[in-house]
Amino acid sequence: MGATATGKSLHFCSSQDPLSFLSLTKTKSKAETLNLNFRFSKPPLTPNSRRLRLSIRASSPSSTALNDPPLPSLSNSDLQLRVRILSESLPYIQKFRGKTIVVKYGGAAMKSAELKASVVRDLVLLSCVGLRPVLVHGGGPEINVLLNQLNIPAQFRDGLRVTDARTMEVVSMVLVGKVNKDLVSRINYAGATAVGLSGMDGRLLVARPSPNAAQLGFVGEVARVDPTVLQTIVDNGSIPVIASVAADEYGQPYNINADTVAGEVAAALGAEKLILLTDVAGILRNREDPGSLVKEIDIKGVKKMIEEGKVGGGMIPKVNCCIRSLAQGVTTASIIDGRVEHSLLHEIMTDEGAGTMITG
Repeated sequence: MGATATGKSLHFCSSQDPLSFLSLTKTKSKAETLNLNFRFSKPPLTPNSRRLRLSIRASSPSSTALNDPPLPSLSNSDLQLRVRILSESLPYIQKFRGKTIVVKYGGAAMKSAELKASVVRDLVLLSCVGLRPVLVHGGGPEINVLLNQLNIPAQFRDGLRVTDARTMEVVSMVLVGKVNKDLVSRINYAGATAVGLSGMDGRLLVARPSPNAAQLGFVGEVARVDPTVLQTIVDNGSIPVIASVAADEYGQPYNINADTVAGEVAAALGAEKLILLTDVAGILRNREDPGSLVKEIDIKGVKKMIEEGKVGGGMIPKVNCCIRSLAQGVTTASIIDGRVEHSLLHEIMTDEGAGTMITG
């Protein structure tokens, strides 16, 4: 059974255990077809939990390290399960279809080939079912590698990279020339159309120096966002991929925190969701207890947690970024675990989510 629309189709199937597959096929040409296959798995049932968990598989005709084995043949029970999965997926697709989702990509998800592939597949799938994803990225680990090769010491102060003139050149080369184009190529190969940008392109972002510029060098903040160029790309059905580098009014480039860029871009676009991929499970009530994850909280509640010292360290700027975007009109902001494959789909396609959702 499937739903077909102008060269795109949804197909649902299952495996033999309590897993089921949903494959989305987008035909690019007669000779080239992309299959995105997602798998819903049932966790152990509890009195309060009856949801399906979501993971992803992908396959395409060509042989690459990113491809999985072909799906098994289907039984009659598998075919019946397709209908069930469709009925459970449809509300999420309907809810977010046509909505803009801004995703900040970084941390562990950039270091692992498997996690990088899962993020790309998630973005392509979301685009294919009618969402409007926008990707913002940093690239700290890649920057450190090149700095080391050039014998330029990497220095940090209060979690921010000290960026002198030489370091700024490296930051621009890595983020704009290497990381950005690698992500664009991967998204294009996976079947969507990506457009790579930095804050300087189309005057997307105007930077200003950080208040601590004397200590940090060319570390900046977002002074202004002009989303015109993004609107054109998104309206055309493409995925913008934005490197977190921007220039001030005099043309001086600045290194800007990618979380900050994502938050300001989300606000300027009037996004439905801002999602920050991180190296933690989300906001914890007890930082020493991974099981104390806060699934949903409002601005007032999370501010209280900061005051009580329950939110600290590197989580504070992420939370403040979310609060600022919500105050500017973003509907929800989520901090999710980027170490888990397909956490992006878990966050959007299930009620359970994959981290902490902050509401206004």
